[in-house]
Amino acid sequence: MSGKIKSNSSGFIANTAFRAMKIGNLLLMTLSFGYVWYSFYADKVIAPFYDRGNLLILVTFMLVYFLYGRTYDAFAVDILKFSELVYSQCLSLIATNCIMYLIIAVLSRRIVSAIPLISCLLVQVGLSFIWSLFARRIYIRLFPIKKTLVIYDKHSEIGSMVAKHELKNIFSVKKNVTVQELGENVTSKFEQIDAVFLINIHSHVRNQIIKECVAQDISVYILPRIGDVMMSGAEKMHILHLPILKIARYNPKPEYIIIKRLFDFCAAGVLFILTLPVFLLVALAIKSTDQGPIFYKQCRLTKDGKKFNVLKFRSMRVDAEKDGIARLSTGDKDTRITPVGKFLRKVRLDELPQLLNIIKGDMSVVGPRPERPEIARQYEKTLPEFALRLQAKAGLTGYAQVYGKYNTTPYNKLEMDLMYIAKPSLLADLKIIFATIKILFMSESTEGVSEESTTAEKISKN
Repeated sequence: MSGKIKSNSSGFIANTAFRAMKIGNLLLMTLSFGYVWYSFYADKVIAPFYDRGNLLILVTFMLVYFLYGRTYDAFAVDILKFSELVYSQCLSLIATNCIMYLIIAVLSRRIVSAIPLISCLLVQVGLSFIWSLFARRIYIRLFPIKKTLVIYDKHSEIGSMVAKHELKNIFSVKKNVTVQELGENVTSKFEQIDAVFLINIHSHVRNQIIKECVAQDISVYILPRIGDVMMSGAEKMHILHLPILKIARYNPKPEYIIIKRLFDFCAAGVLFILTLPVFLLVALAIKSTDQGPIFYKQCRLTKDGKKFNVLKFRSMRVDAEKDGIARLSTGDKDTRITPVGKFLRKVRLDELPQLLNIIKGDMSVVGPRPERPEIARQYEKTLPEFALRLQAKAGLTGYAQVYGKYNTTPYNKLEMDLMYIAKPSLLADLKIIFATIKILFMSESTEGVSEESTTAEKISKN
């Protein structure tokens, strides 16, 4: 027991130090902005602030940077690669400085020079690089590598994924065992283990393992099943003096639906007007390539299985599916994609015409990505629950697009979509919209499926 107390005490100290390190990042970035504010902008506003007003500006910067940082995981030293950590902080800093520039311009009632803020941003990027470098090293020293046990039902690639995504500095997979191999004597398997991954384990066995891990102060990481994801959105209530969890079909409050539709219409309308020049340039580029049609219409599914034609800029040859077989893209290796199409897909411009679908009401800005009926039918043959994602209106971006990849398995995409459906909120929508910006320039999110899995029938077997 004393060993546990000592372990908990050292863990408290490590966690406190880690939080202090994150606060240090906030202070570094705020101080660099503060220097620029006091040196170049404080005296140029129409009604110069006194000490409290200046302090409010600094607090505003810190708060905005913190919110963007949380959205982009800018402080997630424990789960991000070094390059991703710096990238996330840079995005947060760019967004925060842009907002602060607008605030300064409003306070000054004129367009002010952005050069001091740009210089500040460059300094902050340098500080971010240095902080991320030291933060990762300090984290590794504060938190020893966790000796990890992976327990799975059928098949597990967690061990290789941990190494691939540079999580080997956090987890060291000592053993992979199936539920059957675990046997009756569960306790003996947890000796000298700090963390346990549970991969698609049925609830009865999983609950026993969780209780044992908590009793032994072992961290548990669970890859949930579909039922678990649906449970996450359960409404807590008390009936007959008993704790009850209520689960129902997606049915958000009327005010959420109304505000979401107004936001969709206004946001898509404004973006469409702003991007009209881009529409014209892309149209010329596509037309000059092969004289084919500019837009590509394809039947997709939205809420309750309703069919609609999604609009895209054509990125493939006109005869891409002349054999009538529905195929997913294999990415850069796909010979059906035109040279212009490769660029459009890389920067996501092929999706731009879907703004018209949103204005019309067929789609929302945020929601599960619409799937083709024939591919959805193939998925449902081996994964009947795939139809559950049709509870909500299809979206231009979604939870699975932000946190998954193009070649993420249908099962895992379904789980991510259900995580969004389980807890609908405007805050969740805004977070996904901002997080979408992060993945726009990340090639990993657009990796194609393997050549062996280009047909829907084969993919459904994953």
